[in-house]
Amino acid sequence: MSKPAIIILGAGLGGTIAAYEIKAAVGAHADVSVVGQGDTFCFVPSNPWVAVGWRTRDAIQVKLPPIMKKKGISFTGVGVRRVHPAENRIETNDGRSVTYDYLVIATGPDLAFDEIKGLGPHDGFTQSICHVDHAEKAAVAFEAFTKAPGPIVVGAVQGASCFGPAYEFAMILDTELRRRKLRDRVPMTFVTSEPYIGHLGLDGVGDTKGLLEGELRNRHIKWITNAKVAKVEAGVAEVEEVAEDGSIKARHELPFAFSMFLPAFRGVPAIRGIDGLTNPRGFVVVDKNQRNPAFPNIFGLGVAVAIPPVGKTPVPVGVPKTGFMIESMVTAISRNLLALIEGRPADAEATWNAICLADFGDGGVAFMAQPQIPPRNVNWSAEGRWVHLAKLGFEKYFLRKVRRGEGEPFYEKLALDLIGARKLKV
Repeated sequence: MSKPAIIILGAGLGGTIAAYEIKAAVGAHADVSVVGQGDTFCFVPSNPWVAVGWRTRDAIQVKLPPIMKKKGISFTGVGVRRVHPAENRIETNDGRSVTYDYLVIATGPDLAFDEIKGLGPHDGFTQSICHVDHAEKAAVAFEAFTKAPGPIVVGAVQGASCFGPAYEFAMILDTELRRRKLRDRVPMTFVTSEPYIGHLGLDGVGDTKGLLEGELRNRHIKWITNAKVAKVEAGVAEVEEVAEDGSIKARHELPFAFSMFLPAFRGVPAIRGIDGLTNPRGFVVVDKNQRNPAFPNIFGLGVAVAIPPVGKTPVPVGVPKTGFMIESMVTAISRNLLALIEGRPADAEATWNAICLADFGDGGVAFMAQPQIPPRNVNWSAEGRWVHLAKLGFEKYFLRKVRRGEGEPFYEKLALDLIGARKLKV
């Protein structure tokens, strides 16, 4: 009797640790394979550092094939063209058709730059830190900018669901410009679709509103909330500030010599538009056990998963999928796959908690939400230089974890350490 085949789509933060943890869970009882887009893992949280020259591409990347092979996991970097869930198979970009017994979708998002005219690093006028390729291009643009400084505009557009890196990058730019003695020549504006500073797609965590507003004030960064980017042209972003009733409260023409906007996310083309599998934005619909109701042999995790917004806002705001949440999804899926293979009920559930270390170059803000969606048992935030140091340590730890092929949960230990270090009461 042949062993069941488990295919994992995606080799990013979620897909890579999922491959390690799932293989450790099922052992020799199933064949595990990964289909990535390329053969390299990149630690995406370090992209803001790449964009100002604090990191090189090589410093945050790991070649996966030899590690996967050592762990007994098959790997290909050709990418997936289309999933055919009714046929239990995937079509890869090299034309192959591969069948599966269980599929784990961890593809991450498709970046919807095309939804706003002039947005993005390819055909538009703004930079991005969503991919290391974008971050490298942003670093070149930033170096050119320092030769002729001018206004900077940074933010996250309507429909964005990942706000932390936008705050990080604005503060890191401020830190780097001060180090170069150029900050006094650079007006900065932060533009966000959030209803208030520090909302983060989570209706705030602890006092993120006060902490992040304070950081922006102290760094002389102006801001516009409830913002909808109408279009971007060379050197100017047209932004509509929306009132509570949805009407346009004000229009802003923001000149810039350097700009970075995080786009809205959507599901990747390989899964978008599949009835029963994805929602209208192309994100995988999952139940409390991370299984798709229409195709229960398909699991979803990370940014690829559909999560409804925490509440109605004047401008669309998505919900972030942070590392702790992703890791808990991985653990639940690993346990459920083993249970199904052994003929037991797949009843493991992810905790969906959130921990974020937002680095500002010379300090930072940390927050913890348990669970991520309110109401919460833990609702905490804090700031200090220790956050910057913690982010440095986290980068080093996680890259070492990937290089060693370790899939054991990490964020729960980090949460306990933070609680102990900051003397929190849970």
